[in-house]
Amino acid sequence: MTGTDLGIPRVPGARTAPDHTRPDDPSLIDSFGRVATDLRVSLTDKCNLRCTYCMPAEGLDWAPGEQVLSDDELVRLMDVAVRLLGVTDIRLTGGEPLLRPHLEDLVARITALRPRPRLSMTTNGIGLAKRAERFASAGLNRINVSLDSVRPETFARVTRRDRLRHVLDALAAARDAGLDPVKINTVLLRGVNEHEAPELLRFAVEHDYHLRFIEQMPLDAQHGWSRAEMITADEIFDLLGTEFTLTPSPTERGGAPAERWLVDGGPHEVGIIPSVTRPFCAACERTRLTADGAVRSCLFSTTETDLRGLVRQGADDDEIADTWRAAMWGKLAGHEINEAGFAQPIRPMSSIGG
Repeated sequence: MTGTDLGIPRVPGARTAPDHTRPDDPSLIDSFGRVATDLRVSLTDKCNLRCTYCMPAEGLDWAPGEQVLSDDELVRLMDVAVRLLGVTDIRLTGGEPLLRPHLEDLVARITALRPRPRLSMTTNGIGLAKRAERFASAGLNRINVSLDSVRPETFARVTRRDRLRHVLDALAAARDAGLDPVKINTVLLRGVNEHEAPELLRFAVEHDYHLRFIEQMPLDAQHGWSRAEMITADEIFDLLGTEFTLTPSPTERGGAPAERWLVDGGPHEVGIIPSVTRPFCAACERTRLTADGAVRSCLFSTTETDLRGLVRQGADDDEIADTWRAAMWGKLAGHEINEAGFAQPIRPMSSIGG
């Protein structure tokens, strides 16, 4: 395995993988028995918003173009994933994936892979309204749109951009194009938008969108995350409970990150993702590929494995697959956010991919 040490010290006493030999298994199994079938692919680290919980107002130094995987390289690695490694689901992320040139063509190439993966995308929605039909025609199955407020002034405060109308149009266009279910991802910030939680849920129910609240994670470029400032899953539940009655959904959670609740008896649901306070690492089935070609077994990995170098050096598919398997075999039991001495990854979320 080709590893790149990111220079972050291991947490003392952290749980590590059992010391035993990897079985002769073609899947992306780790030493705790989890199997990664969900691949998150970052298409770019660039973004056209400047959300306060993600990056500074001036933005970041984007990766040079030659470091970013080409379309051919991306498709080849995704082909290895679905054909040799058992990946069944692919999600396109960023940065902002809509900034990737010729994205509709790339979607069509991905959905032509065999076996055909289920394909989704997470986006801020800016520019999606005019392209939603083309994405659906190219084979995109589902879409998640980030939206932290339906109030223009709050949206601008969080994103540092006056683009709410574009995001609302994107949601409607995605629904009309049949990209069902259309999901909304929301992060609540203390003193900024937490009081708007019921309003966001009313909006989602009225428009038949699937709303998911996500606990803010320590993945901001500024390293300014504070546990005391984070709105917890329990707080989110209580905020929603001021206007709605939430009861457990009968839908089996499986490896999904969200705890799902029926809204006023159903049929609408709301999800709450307790990434920090009730981590779901034991059921994790994800593997991640950064825009510059590194495999990460976890958002909070302290090491990553270079596949871009293998591709550009002429490695065959079997060598790439074996390297990927080895990277995932070493996955830790959990992200260790709640362990003493936790150190935030050097890479921010915009560079890792959501």
